[in-house]
Order: sequence, then C-alpha cells, then structure tokens
Amino acid sequence: RLQLVESGGGSVQAGGSLRLSCAASGYTSGSYCMGWFRQGPGKERERVAAIYTEGGTPYYGDSVKGRFTISRDIAKNTVSLQMKDLKPEDTDMYYCALRLATFSGSCVSDARGYSYWGQGTQVTVSS
Repeated sequence: RLQLVESGGGSVQAGGSLRLSCAASGYTSGSYCMGWFRQGPGKERERVAAIYTEGGTPYYGDSVKGRFTISRDIAKNTVSLQMKDLKPEDTDMYYCALRLATFSGSCVSDARGYSYWGQGTQVTVSS
C-alpha cells in the first residue's frame, strides 16, 4: 500500500524560508508525478508544484513561481519543496500527492487527478 509522509512544515516570518519533504513508500516501480498542493479552510485544494519522475520541466502555480522550487530524488522516492520569500498568503496546510503517469503532461492535473495523498503539514507565515 502506497503511503506518503510529509515533513518540514512550521511557522516563519514573512520573507523567510521553509523546506518541505515527502517520502513515498510501498511503491517500487514505474513513472509517476509527485506534487504539492495546499488548502485552507473553505478553499479549494490548489496545486503548488508538480514534477515528473522521468524528468522534464516542473510545473508551478502562478502564485509561487520564482519563489518555490520542487525537486525529486528518485533513488529515495522523495520530493521536496523549497519555499523562499514566504508571504502570509502562503499560510495553508500543504499536502504531498502522487499519481501514476506515462508522460509529464499528466502532472499539471488538478487535485482530482491525484490518487495518493499525505496527511498534510501546516505552514504558517506571519507578517
């Protein structure tokens, strides 16, 4: 059974940085997309960034372009999200997600396209 476990959330002041990590276990082969989504109370789950395990250009939401960087370590089955220049509006619960894929374009899917989810990690940015 595939599991995703996030780590690295926390509280930071505006302008600061945080790094989130997600470890996937129970999945041993094939290509897939791993992404980060975020969601606040009463809001839809928003795609933050996604990356294809076979390479290609990562995808970013407009609100985080230039500030967040997603990376992967295939050997360790992990994906990380380096967040810098954080803003109060980045405050949300952040979720790691995975979907099986055969081409990188699948990674731009919204939350409905992802089948596996972590439990979430809270990011709080104070002004």
